Formats: sequence, C-alpha cells, structure tokens
Amino acid sequence: MKNVGILGVPITIGQPNKGVDLGPDAIRHAGLYTVLQNLKAVYQDYGNVQIENKESQTTDHVSNLKNLDEIASANELAANKVSEIIEDGQFPLILGGDHSMAIGTIAGVQKHYNNLGVIWYDAHADFNTEETSPSGNIHGMSLAVNLGMGHEKLTSILQNNPKIKPENVIIIGARSIDSGERELIKEKGIKVYTAHEVEQQGIESIIKETLNDLSTRTDGIHLSFDVDSLDPIYVPGTGTPVEGGLSIRESHYALRLLNESEKIVSAEFVEVNPLLDVKNQTAERTVELIGSLLGERYI
Repeated sequence: MKNVGILGVPITIGQPNKGVDLGPDAIRHAGLYTVLQNLKAVYQDYGNVQIENKESQTTDHVSNLKNLDEIASANELAANKVSEIIEDGQFPLILGGDHSMAIGTIAGVQKHYNNLGVIWYDAHADFNTEETSPSGNIHGMSLAVNLGMGHEKLTSILQNNPKIKPENVIIIGARSIDSGERELIKEKGIKVYTAHEVEQQGIESIIKETLNDLSTRTDGIHLSFDVDSLDPIYVPGTGTPVEGGLSIRESHYALRLLNESEKIVSAEFVEVNPLLDVKNQTAERTVELIGSLLGERYI
C-alpha cells in the first residue's frame, strides 16, 4: 500500500461556476479518511493550498485568458507543494478544484521524472490555447499548457517547458472536443480514446493498451481524473457535464487495473462542485473511485 500525501487545490477561477473550490473538503468529508484507514494506508493530509480565488479586476487587452495572473500564481504554489510531497516519499493524491490546477500538479510531479506519462480521463481534451479557446477559461487549456502550448506565465511554471511529450499522453473518455482542439490533437499526434471507443472496444482493452503504450516510453504515469468523464447521471455535481459518459462500473474497473499495474505515481481528482451536487453523491462516488485506484476491492 502506498504512503499517501493528500493535498487540496481549491482553485475555481479557471472556469465560471462557483463552488468547485469546495471540492477538496467535500471529498474529504465524504469518507476519504475511512477508505484510507480500511486499506491500512499510511497517509498525511497537507490541507489545502492557500488560494484566494479573486477574479482579475483588470482587463488584459493582449490576451483573452481569464484570471491569467491569479491562476499562474496558484499553480506555482500547487507545483511546489506537490514536489515537496514526492520529496517526502509519498504518493501525491491531489483533490480539486477546477482542472486548471493540472498545470501546477503535473509540473510538480514532472520535476521528479525524466519521461512522465499522463492519462487524461476526461470528457474534454482541455487542449485549447489562447487562439482556439471560445471562452478564455483556462481549465480548458491545462493539458495543452503542459505540452508547452500557451501563455508563458503558464508554461514556465517551475521553469521547465514542455512538461510532457505528446507521445506520453493518452486521453480516455473524451466526447466534447472543440474544433481548434481537434486540429491541435491531430498535429501533435495525441492518442484519444473517445467515449464511443470505450463502449465499442471495452475499458479493459483500452486500459491495457494505454499501459502497454506508456510503459515502454515513460518512467512514471500521472492520472488526471476529471469527474465529468462519467455520465452526469452518476455525478451531477460538476460544472461542465456532457451526456453519454462512462459508467461508474467501468471506471472502477479502469482504476483497479491502473492500481494493479503499479505504474501510477500520482493522481488528481478534479471538478467536484458541491454547490451543483445532489445529496453529496458526486463527492461520495469520487471517494469510492479513489479507493479503487488505491487498491480497494469488492471482496
């Protein structure tokens, strides 16, 4: 069982919905510690990165990126704390917060690996740039930033750019991809398993292919799990739901396979928004999914 370091990154200004900053504590209160105790895990909770989440009061006439300076500062803090957790010999379990936090979390992890792989388990590719984004919301750009595409204030966090190589990224569950993202994904050669392909091919086959591909090229794999990868019937408490998502059962199986591979070196679970939730079920299901990643089984 891993020695787990828990960190909350309660950033909300990377997207327009209030409440996702409450996600880390909602996950904690939904039974996270109980799951870890049942697994007889050693764990330490480092609390939340101190983020003010103040929206920018100035207009950047050069860029359409919303809250650029504030998000860059928050991610710098997150990156340094994640790096410290790894230096302490712990598995970083990072709780979000919107998906813009992956700019910092992956930067912090990558500092300790020569060839980091990333599994992006998400309804969205988050592969927009300043030029392609229809909204200017940075949570839809975080994967692109980690490949070195985007504003210098974001790509230069921890002074290493790019953080990951295109061939070391695999997206699973995508079903809402902007036209500009499609072109960039094709240009960079990013491997994408859409929700339709998961249904057609089966999650076991896709996870095994993913692990086979990444294991040959990487020295560690980071899991970035957005709860909107799931169908919103299971997780109503998220800000950008997309119909036709993955099921709870196949996602539990996917995470179990990732656990058994022993290739996952860090993980984040993002976009849990208690203000949009129904009876806290999104946070509770997130805790259950974390349990599967860390080794919890039915029997």
